[in-house]
Amino acid sequence: MDKVRLGIIGSGFISNLHVNSLQRLPEAEVVAVASPTPGKARAFADEHGIPDAYESYEAILKRDDIDAITVGVPNDLHEEVVVAAAQAGKHVLCDKPLARSLPEGERMMAAVHAAGVKLVYGEMLCFAPKYVRAKKLIQEGALGKVFLVKQNEEHDGPHSPWFWDVNRSGGGALLDMGCHSIEFARWILDRPQVRSVQATMGRFMHPEKTRAEDHSIVVIEFENDVIAIAENSWAKTGGLDDRCEIYGTLGNTRADLVQGVGLRTHSKVGYGYAVEKAGSTVGWSFTGFEEEWTHGFPQEMQHFVNVVLGREEPMETGEDGLEVLRIIYAAYQSAGEGRRIEWPYTPPDVEKPVDLWLNA
Repeated sequence: MDKVRLGIIGSGFISNLHVNSLQRLPEAEVVAVASPTPGKARAFADEHGIPDAYESYEAILKRDDIDAITVGVPNDLHEEVVVAAAQAGKHVLCDKPLARSLPEGERMMAAVHAAGVKLVYGEMLCFAPKYVRAKKLIQEGALGKVFLVKQNEEHDGPHSPWFWDVNRSGGGALLDMGCHSIEFARWILDRPQVRSVQATMGRFMHPEKTRAEDHSIVVIEFENDVIAIAENSWAKTGGLDDRCEIYGTLGNTRADLVQGVGLRTHSKVGYGYAVEKAGSTVGWSFTGFEEEWTHGFPQEMQHFVNVVLGREEPMETGEDGLEVLRIIYAAYQSAGEGRRIEWPYTPPDVEKPVDLWLNA
């Protein structure tokens, strides 16, 4: 095999990023897209020059000429799609979070292992060029012994209505965006064992839209005496904020994926995709430049293609996605019960992670 032929499952925001990134790669060919909304897959295909469009993802999985899929569907559908893809022998990139709950994620991984296919967990921050350079600074010894990692990913609300429904999403800002911050910390520190998790959260801006939290702060203590702080929000106005800080005994570094590269812009009407979000770029904003590259999506897709071609092993695995979910469970339980959660940790049996906060 010298080229990977791919199907795209989903036609929303994240699938646009997947397709735009894959179409940069000479070893990748996107041949089909599936979306259940009548007409949406065809419109998506026409926009991106994709030959075939379906209203059922099963139609893609039945095709022998498709090697792999990317999954960009609501959280409550991840298990269904990934299990079906594995059983059809397709390699999978599943966008974050891995699943709506730990049991769903565990069933997904069982299906992948049974089928012998590859699954890459879709965490693009580990491919973002600035963050990759920050990790190299640590490896080069420029910062000494790292003792604190902070990562923030925040904005004023998700881009699709299903995120607000906890039965579909499984949680709020912590599950949606905290998964980025938590895995960033694990990755940049070479995935040390967790010692404890403590969190606080609240519903401040969107009580009429969701039962979930719209702002969360999580403190993770690792066994190598490093603290990670993950702050995530659906309640921060002014557009996307995505940045990190790393403190060591010999120095520190910080990286900003949005404001550090954006064009300082003022507009009375707003622009781009954000216009659909109630004009969130009205006034002053940081206009993104090469946003997909800056956030690591083409690099992530190149890695996925390399995995399918047998050139690399997954850098972000389903097991990483499961560990992120476990930490998220602990954070919800910590915020609900007002106490530190120690490791080793077995999460309580709940339908969805946010229940550990909502039901406390």
